[in-house]
Amino acid sequence: MAFLLLSESGFGQRISGEATLAIDDNWNERIYAIDQLEFFEDTSDTLVFGDIIKKEFQQYFKIDANFSKNDFNTSHTYWVKLSIANNPDSDKKWLLEFYDQSIDKIEAYFPDENGMYQRRLMGDDLPFNNRLFYHKNFQHEIPNQLDRIENFYFKINSTQKADIRIAVRSLHRFIHYALSEYFLYGLFYGMILIIAFYNFLIFLAVREMKYIYYILYLLSVGFYAMSLDGIGFQYFWPQLPELNFFVNGVFSFFIVFWAVLFTIRFLNTRRRAKTFHYLLWFSLFFKSMIFMAGLLIDKSYFEISFFDLIPFLLIFSTGIYLLSRNFQAARFFVMAYGVLFTGVLIKVLASYAIIPHHIIVYYSLHFAFLVEMVLLSFALGDRIRIMKEIRDKALKRSLNQYKENIALKERVNLELETKVKDRTTELEEKNRLLEHYNQQLQDKDKEIKRINALLDKDNWKLKSSIRDSYKARISQQSLSREEFANIFPDQSACYRYLEDLKWGKGFSCRQCGKTKFGKGPKWFSRRCTHCGHIDSATAGTIFHGIKFPLEKAFYILYASLEVKDKMTLDELSEVLDLGRNTIWAFRKKVNQRMQAAEEGSLKWEELILLQPLST
Repeated sequence: MAFLLLSESGFGQRISGEATLAIDDNWNERIYAIDQLEFFEDTSDTLVFGDIIKKEFQQYFKIDANFSKNDFNTSHTYWVKLSIANNPDSDKKWLLEFYDQSIDKIEAYFPDENGMYQRRLMGDDLPFNNRLFYHKNFQHEIPNQLDRIENFYFKINSTQKADIRIAVRSLHRFIHYALSEYFLYGLFYGMILIIAFYNFLIFLAVREMKYIYYILYLLSVGFYAMSLDGIGFQYFWPQLPELNFFVNGVFSFFIVFWAVLFTIRFLNTRRRAKTFHYLLWFSLFFKSMIFMAGLLIDKSYFEISFFDLIPFLLIFSTGIYLLSRNFQAARFFVMAYGVLFTGVLIKVLASYAIIPHHIIVYYSLHFAFLVEMVLLSFALGDRIRIMKEIRDKALKRSLNQYKENIALKERVNLELETKVKDRTTELEEKNRLLEHYNQQLQDKDKEIKRINALLDKDNWKLKSSIRDSYKARISQQSLSREEFANIFPDQSACYRYLEDLKWGKGFSCRQCGKTKFGKGPKWFSRRCTHCGHIDSATAGTIFHGIKFPLEKAFYILYASLEVKDKMTLDELSEVLDLGRNTIWAFRKKVNQRMQAAEEGSLKWEELILLQPLST
């Protein structure tokens, strides 16, 4: 059986040899991928170690050079066999190491000194302190005391596609490799924190939300990288292995979430690129649906990583579109996401075994994130620089405009002063004329007032004469309907007449007899200031309590005084547009009062002021 080996210096180089790896101090490290290892795929997931260790079963362990991580079936069990020829004379201690720290469960079976197999559990389903070393990967010490060939068996189960890759290395090589790797991790995560803190200080100065989005994006990148590397499990949730499967999906979602929001705000896509603006929101919505499906329905949705390329492709395309539209702030942005898009593409292609595994490929996403963060920081600084240049140009234009305005203002002020002086002289002359004319108007006004006073006196005498004439004619019952309507055209005229008739010679309260009064709550009413009694103009008259217009009642009363040619009820009803019964009832009231009077004939005013009859 041919056995494929890796060179000591790196990945992927094959050399010929036996099926057994011989330990030799001349080399420090051998690394084998799944396509270089003997393994058996248990599709039934029912075999146990007792079944596969049988001699007749060994023929099923074969090397499949075409097998890759993408072919890994999460519902199957994989049995991996590795044969090692011990070398007791070796001066080195040797370790077995699994690179993929995301494998859920590894059952390692190794022979002891008595030839019996011991079982040891590894995997990210176990708390972190179960590991041989406090390291992100899984290690197992190779017993090298006996000069013999030993077979190591590994049962591997994982809920996500596992990259089965085993390294055999010396302890010194492991320490050197681990320290170098953790040093690089320290630089990587330290730069994330430094760049995040730097942008937080800028946010405190400028108070723009895009810096907060960028900081959250950086932190999401950091935690996502930690979840991939196993650093997060080692330092943040070592006693909660059940989180290992979820954190990758959670932080990959937040990377897309904050990257899209940062792009929308940084590039101002709502105003500059509306089509890309809505496409970005749609990609974020679709990513959110996949994320919620992973949380609520099936966690296998977290394995859908190829869709993450779409939002980053849209982000990259948006930057290129705006850069083609001469939006200078997009220069470093396009470079940053170009590098990141390349890193993500390489990582996805490696995950699906489209390109061969290599150390640069393995850390391609870290390198891409690091370069992208630096370039995005340059982009933010470049945007501030561009905004400063725009502000300086605007300030310079404003300063020049201000100088021009000052010069124009001085010129205008000089012209205005001349015009104001001329205008003031003109106004002074006109004021003198106005004062002269005003004095003439005042004299005329005095003369007009004197004449008006004489006219008012004559008018009052004339009106009094006419009113007395009309009243005399009322008493003589010699007015026509039209003439009567001229005297009492509406209710207000009637109320004024009653008010003058009742209180023309002075007010006297009908309750207490006092003469002081104030205004009542209604027109043509008075309130006694002593007892508070309210007296209306119709109270105590024949018109008290009527339910139809007062001017019509006046005319019915006047028509009732006629001795000759007294109008009938039908005639009054037609003239006044009142019901016949209404006229008859009021006329009856007038006749009763006339009959109750001691005198044979009553005057108009006497009939109005008769006291109400007792009922």
